[in-house]
Amino acid sequence: MLSVAVILVLSYFVGSIPASVWVGKLAYGIDLRQHGSGNAGATNAFRVLGWKAGLVASLVDLGKGILAAGLIATIRIDALPSGFGFWEVESVVRLMAGMAAVIGHMYPIWAGFKGGKGVNTTAGVLLALTPGVMLLTLGVFAMVLISSRYVSLASLTATVVYPSAIAIKKYWLHAEGLDASVFVFSLVLATGIFLAHRSNIQRLLAGTENRIQTFRAARGMRGRGEI
Repeated sequence: MLSVAVILVLSYFVGSIPASVWVGKLAYGIDLRQHGSGNAGATNAFRVLGWKAGLVASLVDLGKGILAAGLIATIRIDALPSGFGFWEVESVVRLMAGMAAVIGHMYPIWAGFKGGKGVNTTAGVLLALTPGVMLLTLGVFAMVLISSRYVSLASLTATVVYPSAIAIKKYWLHAEGLDASVFVFSLVLATGIFLAHRSNIQRLLAGTENRIQTFRAARGMRGRGEI
């Protein structure tokens, strides 16, 4: 159990790295949480600081999930616990590490427990676990984003596409090496993301959700720093 405890703690700390907040403070001298939507995620960085800051924040957030599920989850201090007779222990531990990173992103210890909504970090976790399905999901995300300019809509669409693709691949195409735990946890993560986007969903339905109009920094942010 010590290995699992260490994995979860380290994954949470890595997930807590507030990339958007630090980029805003270091490169622009502002606290991103006091501008735009007030959210500490990459979406608000895109809207307020422009594409450079948004891209840096997105890549860091993506990397947190990849690091947790792909590397930290391999730490072994003692034997992994048994008891997952219907699931592969390795897959479960990798998913637990990924979820710890997502929780860290949403409630970061380094930023007063006020973070982002976990979409990019979740994407990193799933990219580490199922790269093929995740690349398809990212493609759908990009198409919806470009066509609608709604980051929230693109995120929610991708959140639906991923577990759907996993279900088709495992239960219809009967792909080998894909543990059922990945499908179950993808549903759990999807539920969490939808709950975190409750206000966005309300604004989308009301037609008041903010679009990304430009990939340049918002007026008033220019000249304060460069990435």
